[in-house]
Amino acid sequence: MKYTQMLYEKVSDIWRQTHQHPFVIGLGKGDLPVESFIRYMKQDYVYLIDFAKLFALGSVKATNIETMAFFSKLLHETLHGEMELHRQYAERFGITKEQLEDTRPTPINLAYTRYMLNVAQNGSLAELVSTLLPCMWSYWEIGKMLAESYPGSTEHPLYGDWIRMYSSDEFGSLTTWLIDLLDRLVEGKSDQELKMIEDHFLTTSRFEYMFWDMVYQGGDWPV
Repeated sequence: MKYTQMLYEKVSDIWRQTHQHPFVIGLGKGDLPVESFIRYMKQDYVYLIDFAKLFALGSVKATNIETMAFFSKLLHETLHGEMELHRQYAERFGITKEQLEDTRPTPINLAYTRYMLNVAQNGSLAELVSTLLPCMWSYWEIGKMLAESYPGSTEHPLYGDWIRMYSSDEFGSLTTWLIDLLDRLVEGKSDQELKMIEDHFLTTSRFEYMFWDMVYQGGDWPV
């Protein structure tokens, strides 16, 4: 069994709950309250600003030009693909790019991104990949699940663009590359190193659930 498949099975219960979260199901059914989606869009935008930095750090830690180039591609796709989708959504809601960038991250958002950045700056490339992979992998799984389970969801006037992006072959190919990279990077790692990588994957999978729940429930700073 590949290492990433083992990780997938380890977090299957967490991902199952994430993929069945009312926010996610609301995207598929098309009945998610607009205010919840706006909250998500703004929080996810500032999340992606930090998430993109992980790809820049990936290029720094890469040991060959091919890996450097692909992390550069991931950085470009995040800044000009994913974040552009958010900017387009914001424009529909009368929210400017400046207002998006000035969004204050919630405690969960801040804890999540700071955890990933800390690992990325201080750990190995394998550790870096293990922290960011649950986000991309679970989004791809969610996108495919919604497209397959809710006929017509990809054409929804509001949420269809989101589902099409994350269920796309293009997004899937980026995710698959990272999965394959992690399988290569863990070769020859000690049991201690593998346990650390597994812990990062588990922690950020939990953060993914907490992020969805936060944007659905509206959690923010208490004061």
